[in-house]
Amino acid sequence: MLKIYFKIAWRNLAKNKLYSLVNIGGLTIGIASCILIGLYVSNELSYDRFNKNADRLVRVTTEYTVNGTKHQIGTTASMEGPRLAGAFPQIESYVRIRNRDPYVVRYGEKTFVEPRFFFADSTFFKMFSFPLAEGDPQSALDAPGKIVISQSMERKYFGNAKALGKLLLVGGTKSYIVSGVAKDAPANSQIKFNFVASYASLPDANVPSWNIAIYTTYFLLHNPQDRPGLEKKIAAYMSAQKDVGLTGNDYLIYHLEPLTRVHLYSSVGGLEPNGNITYIYILVAVALLILCIACVNYTNLATAQSVTRTSEIGIRKVLGSAKWQLFLQFIGESLLLNFIAFILAIVLAIFALPLFDALVERPLDPALLLNPAAIGLMILFFALISFASGVYPSFILSNIKLIKVLKSGFSFSAKGGGLRKSLIVFQFIVSVFLIISTTIIFQQLSYIQHKNLGYDKDHLIVLPVDGIMRANYQPIKDALERVPGVTAVSSGYQEITNIGWPDALRTSPDAAAAPLLTTVSPTDIDFVRTMGVQIIAGSDYSLSDWKQLNSANNNRDRHTTYLLNESAVKALGFTPDQAIGKTLYLNFNKGIVKAVVKDFHFAPLHEPIKPLVIFLDSGYTRTYQCYVKISGQNIPATLQAINDTWRSYVPHRPFQFHFLDDNYNMLYHDEQQTAKIFSTFSTLAIFLACLGLFALAGYITVQRAKEIGIRKVLGAEVMQIVLLISKDFVKLVAIASVIAFPVAWLSTNSWLQSFAYRVNIGWWVFLTAGLATTAIALLTIGFQAIRAANMNPIKSLKTE
Repeated sequence: MLKIYFKIAWRNLAKNKLYSLVNIGGLTIGIASCILIGLYVSNELSYDRFNKNADRLVRVTTEYTVNGTKHQIGTTASMEGPRLAGAFPQIESYVRIRNRDPYVVRYGEKTFVEPRFFFADSTFFKMFSFPLAEGDPQSALDAPGKIVISQSMERKYFGNAKALGKLLLVGGTKSYIVSGVAKDAPANSQIKFNFVASYASLPDANVPSWNIAIYTTYFLLHNPQDRPGLEKKIAAYMSAQKDVGLTGNDYLIYHLEPLTRVHLYSSVGGLEPNGNITYIYILVAVALLILCIACVNYTNLATAQSVTRTSEIGIRKVLGSAKWQLFLQFIGESLLLNFIAFILAIVLAIFALPLFDALVERPLDPALLLNPAAIGLMILFFALISFASGVYPSFILSNIKLIKVLKSGFSFSAKGGGLRKSLIVFQFIVSVFLIISTTIIFQQLSYIQHKNLGYDKDHLIVLPVDGIMRANYQPIKDALERVPGVTAVSSGYQEITNIGWPDALRTSPDAAAAPLLTTVSPTDIDFVRTMGVQIIAGSDYSLSDWKQLNSANNNRDRHTTYLLNESAVKALGFTPDQAIGKTLYLNFNKGIVKAVVKDFHFAPLHEPIKPLVIFLDSGYTRTYQCYVKISGQNIPATLQAINDTWRSYVPHRPFQFHFLDDNYNMLYHDEQQTAKIFSTFSTLAIFLACLGLFALAGYITVQRAKEIGIRKVLGAEVMQIVLLISKDFVKLVAIASVIAFPVAWLSTNSWLQSFAYRVNIGWWVFLTAGLATTAIALLTIGFQAIRAANMNPIKSLKTE
């Protein structure tokens, strides 16, 4: 019997090629999308779980207030690790990690600028599961001048030779001995390193501080269940500390984030950009919507196609087939069709994986599909999809009344037609929702790219500055200014796109005076001119301001001046004109307000503009960035001239640069990536909906062939016939739009709330989405409607 069922199912698939192609193709694309997104989601959820101690590791984050304003950051100072580990027995061990700027590393004739250069305590390789291929994890980082490199770096610098015991010149000034070679960090690790030098090698390793938050600190707990209670005990402990430097009602506390939740759930940054669990939910929802559309296609087409199977069903019933036998036959056809689609989907997913890897920027491993858990999940998924898509058509077909079939043939009941229309409305709801969401996402990204930031980011080159360069920076700057095509040169501590140095600003030298928490940026006298920042009161820095930064005579002749932004002036209670000449104290350093600059964005647009203080960096001791403004004419020749100048003045470091607008765009990398993924799968979902609609329209026109023939005999025009067939679908689009509009508004408005500066959702987006969906539906069914309208009525009426 099963063999007969299989033969009948196979013959029906072969006979109804359009039906088979749409259903198998739709299910294949839907299942393949789910597999790919499932691989991505699995990878995101697996972050840091490879660590043997993953359940006991926590990241320490800082929460503090200044003058009542709360702030949260993902770093700590140097004191938290040893002090808290010594005070609480629940903490087994700690490690502090400092991610320094890219270092110049040299071995022999090989010189490279290396990112992912960390300094860490000796417990690093004991707490985390980064196995050493060479060296002893117990002693690899236990003394100054020791460094562990990854296997990739070993091959890069030493080829096939062993690196252990060799010396590397770092930063052009200090030699480190290679004390270990670690296997490359997994792709699903927050901590990806090329080099890990010993914490004791840092110049300020022995300078304890509660306030200089430049370290990422992790605790290894004895028992993960201790975490909530330990957090409360730490808060009480910190309130009793007298050396923290708090005033008034301000506080300093620490939160303990489970390591495995940091990547997707943390609201503060870390050693690499965080993911976002919301985006995971969105992707899963899109994948399920695609699969639902494919299942809806199957259900609609299976019920519509049953018109052509009335004779077969009638004969089977006459010959004594029971309902359950017919049900098994039709559910078996669903199983066969879904099995074919599943096999093709796995093949498609494997072949599409390189493209998907590039889309999500993650190296996903197809071997995960062979995991027993994954195989079991796919089998369960197969059964659910087969049942969900096939149970209703099987139930309808097996319950056809014999007398009705023999008397007048099979036709859909009003109830069945209502379900079919509901499923079509569901597809249109998904289409309208996806069109609106995709449009608003790209609107926001376009707004970000074209918003006036308050400074000119175009044609601005950023060059790194290291310790050797800082000692000789002025001649380097003067040489760069002489390069043809260079219009201005300036310096900075952090890039202007994301300045994050906090400090306290007071109007009085009294420590009890309420401070204003500001962001500060040390620079030189050409900052305003180079960046194109607008001064609204006072005057720009000049050479005389630089000369007054005289540290001789025990700083008695030193005169410091500040530039404040509008937000800082407003927070202090001044107007821009009133602020000029005021004496302020930045971290108790006295200075005079020289100018007020118009607010500009020095942080991502997720955040509002905050108070900012700009001051001159005497001796370039805090200079880590060099900004070079170029004219934009003959850029290749200008870059080559800058390269030549660089090689003359900075022979120890390879020429390396980037354009500021590239780094600005990187601030919104997650949003751009999500938009690409969302638009790709949204297009697939809309395509599948159209595919199903096209096939369904074909079956509906066949069912109404006699009606169309009669109307043509009575004089109906082709356009009238087309409108007759199309109007029902237009009504369904209208219903779907009414449902989709508020859902789309709520979801996109919620997403936009993460930006302090965002687009307004215009009514035209909804109107355009509704009209676009209507146009897509009309184009999809138009071909079938026109073909039916042009059919010779004699062919459809000759059987009556």
